[in-house]
Amino acid sequence: MNSSLFLSQLLNGVQLGVLLFLLSSGLTLIFGIMNFINLAHGSLYMVGAFVGAASFNASGSFTFAIAAAIISSGLVGLLLEHLVARPLYRYDHLYQVLATFGLMMFFNELAIVTFGNRPYYAAIPESLGGAISVFGAPYPVYRILIIAVGVLVALGAWFLIQKTRFGMLVRAGASNASMVSVLGANVDLLKKSLFMLGAGLAGLAGALAGPILSVQSGMGEPVLILALVVIVVGGIGSIRGALVAAMVIAVIDTLGRAYLPTMLGKVMLPSAANAVGPALASMLIYVLMALVLAFRPNGLISAARR
Repeated sequence: MNSSLFLSQLLNGVQLGVLLFLLSSGLTLIFGIMNFINLAHGSLYMVGAFVGAASFNASGSFTFAIAAAIISSGLVGLLLEHLVARPLYRYDHLYQVLATFGLMMFFNELAIVTFGNRPYYAAIPESLGGAISVFGAPYPVYRILIIAVGVLVALGAWFLIQKTRFGMLVRAGASNASMVSVLGANVDLLKKSLFMLGAGLAGLAGALAGPILSVQSGMGEPVLILALVVIVVGGIGSIRGALVAAMVIAVIDTLGRAYLPTMLGKVMLPSAANAVGPALASMLIYVLMALVLAFRPNGLISAARR
């Protein structure tokens, strides 16, 4: 096994894990505390990608583009909480799924109307181009930045959840939201804040992913599926669980896609191995989820232990 290739693929897995964590951390809090299933969360990721790309193309400032993506996604999330989520809190999850699925279709069509049905170009800033040596292997600077941002967000989330009054209410709400309301906490404000925080993190993930992925209508659906797997594996309502699960799932998927075709090529035709390998790598993620559900139904790190 080529050590340089392995290290590059491992870092790619970590970078994908960071993006999954940014997307799933807000989603797991919304689901765990508000008991609300938001299938439109992937659309907030798409909003961040489009706004980030358009802002950078217009201004040339990557910092401005990131800020615009976070703010716009957060505001859209706040609007969705007020207009869609709040009236549906007291209803069955089926209504929430149908409503947010409809929103997902709406945002996809809105993206086509606004930006067209072809991928929208998002460039990597010149200052972040090129590569640096990581343990002797070249690796793109921009992907290193994504990993660094993920580390900072994870540390910030830990501090927010563990060391602040807001975090105390979040932890209490994940365990018993009704009791938090009875004790006098402003649950409506907590819900709005969580929705905005989750939407902002999704927008950040989209803005960071834009220059290395295809910015186009529907880009939120595949990553939303992975994010849902992450929160199930990590534990609904657990930030730490989302981080651990995102890294495990991303590394399994990345290394599986890189090495399974070669391994299978030793026992079958190369063309068949190239087709079966990536599919098998994707299956491994869902096999992991099934095993976790069978032996640890509350996830690897439940909300009570986060």
